[in-house]
Amino acid sequence: MEETPLPLLGSNKPHLEKLTLGVTRILESSPGVTEVTIIEKAPAERHMISSWEQRNNCGLPEDLKSFYLMTNGFHMTWNVKLGEHTIPLGSMAINSISKLTQLNQSSLYSLPNAPTLADLEDDTQEASENQPEKPHFDSRSVIFELDPCNGNGKVCLVYKRGKPALAQDTEIWFLDRALYWHFLTDTFTAYYRLLITHLGLPQWQYAFTSYGISPQAKQWFNMYKPITYNTNLLTEETDSFVNKLDPSKVFKSKNKTLIPRKKGSVQPAGGQKGPAGPPSTSKSSSGSGNPVRK
Repeated sequence: MEETPLPLLGSNKPHLEKLTLGVTRILESSPGVTEVTIIEKAPAERHMISSWEQRNNCGLPEDLKSFYLMTNGFHMTWNVKLGEHTIPLGSMAINSISKLTQLNQSSLYSLPNAPTLADLEDDTQEASENQPEKPHFDSRSVIFELDPCNGNGKVCLVYKRGKPALAQDTEIWFLDRALYWHFLTDTFTAYYRLLITHLGLPQWQYAFTSYGISPQAKQWFNMYKPITYNTNLLTEETDSFVNKLDPSKVFKSKNKTLIPRKKGSVQPAGGQKGPAGPPSTSKSSSGSGNPVRK
């Protein structure tokens, strides 16, 4: 039996606590979170890794190889209880060594003139100063599916130099549903930390794209904030709705019209004598003159 669902109540196994970096305690103490579960998998044997490398003519990175020698894949889920309903929310997954398959065209496209993923290449979007060169669907890159992302895209292990592929030429990229590439990390270890610290929240990989996560996913992010530096993306849109009121500009016109006119009408009243005196005195004692003296 390779896979055994195991509820993590109190993190009862030390090796699972080490594998999840202690995030299970955070989830179990979060409001509304229930059924934190990990599917326990046996370690992969060394001959399985060697067989994969020979079959695909690619060398696995050392950190990914060590991961498979600890557990042959990873799958952790957690739910949220809303009233009487339980909703599946968080999901963290890494494919096993047997499911680490090369991303290529579907077997349905078997006709000679059938379209392939290589036909979608857009060479106008090449590397820039802040972004490395994107992967290619043709022979220039070798791509393996690492995380299916619950159908929201694919996290891929990419060999940038083609075959034979060396372990040091790998990067981790996210392929969204529109088949655009987004760089994530240089190493599998860095990606695994991102996976854990984002708590497996829906669509968390889109936080590393130019268009960000969806409004629905952002609500879950605000409720269960990831343990990561990338949370500033959640506040950018909120700041745009703040009403920044400047009182000096709003009331500037009123101050100019009220103060000079009132002061000008009072000064002649005190300096004049004779027939003009009584009318000015009556104006100063009226209700319109009282606010000026105050």
